[in-house]
Amino acid sequence: MARVLGVGGIFFKSRDPAALGSWYAKHLRLPVTPPHGASLHPERMPPGGFTIWAPFPASTSYFQPAERDFMINLVVDDLDRALEQVVAGGATLVGAIEEYDYGRFGWFLDPDGNKVELWQPLTTAGGA
Repeated sequence: MARVLGVGGIFFKSRDPAALGSWYAKHLRLPVTPPHGASLHPERMPPGGFTIWAPFPASTSYFQPAERDFMINLVVDDLDRALEQVVAGGATLVGAIEEYDYGRFGWFLDPDGNKVELWQPLTTAGGA
């Protein structure tokens, strides 16, 4: 039987894909190559990093204040600096940084109103 090996992409609609891609390239150094987006290779993931596939109940409030039915999680090497960068780019922070035994998390709304979760695994710069 065939099996899933990983997440092959995150695909979503945007009012202005080129502008949103440029925003992520500028403020989070996402390697965006128009018109296809960014390729994130597994070998660049820090030790302890992984991808989650997690359906949430339709009644979840976890994605608020965004009005979307999804939330994007991006792994970063320096959560504090990444949050500073997105705020400098006009993003709105959502909530306070949270710390767990597997990493630190922070959230923001991007220019399209998508809620984005940034995760710094503890094994990257600034972690334990």
